[in-house]
Amino acid sequence: MNPIYERNRTAVTVRPARPGDAEAVRAIRNHAVATSTALWTDTPQSPADGAAWLAAHLERGSAFVAEVDGEVAGYAVYGPWRELDGYRDTVEDSVYVREGRHGLGIGSALLGALVAAAREAGHHVMIAAIETENTASVRLHERFGFQDAGTLREVGVKFGRRLDLTLLRLGLS
Repeated sequence: MNPIYERNRTAVTVRPARPGDAEAVRAIRNHAVATSTALWTDTPQSPADGAAWLAAHLERGSAFVAEVDGEVAGYAVYGPWRELDGYRDTVEDSVYVREGRHGLGIGSALLGALVAAAREAGHHVMIAAIETENTASVRLHERFGFQDAGTLREVGVKFGRRLDLTLLRLGLS
């Protein structure tokens, strides 16, 4: 995996996340909670919850950050798709880019690193569960070979609206 990705002359460095990234990751996550339908919760993470959430991913080796000009500009993680044993080889991804940093290739760099890491870890399938109107995220995943696995209608609620969930699937092995 090449950790440097350049697009529009912006150098993006992807590296494994570290405990010291927890606050930057939490800030990106909480911005998505407050302003978008990407995360279907109304509750922002506290510093303690954010650190614990990231720690679980660090323990699995499934968390990455992208840096631009020395600043954490995005993060990506994968985790269990479902908790039952039968799903042990399937993971779900999450990719988030800091506000004002979209269109620089950060999401692509992060998703590429995440897919490579999940393959190396021996996972079989990666799932992306994306709010259907988030066409930029759907297109990003499709560029990496994710295929439409169906849409679940009106399964979420945020900002007083019923939301559809598009599921995309990528075979890793």
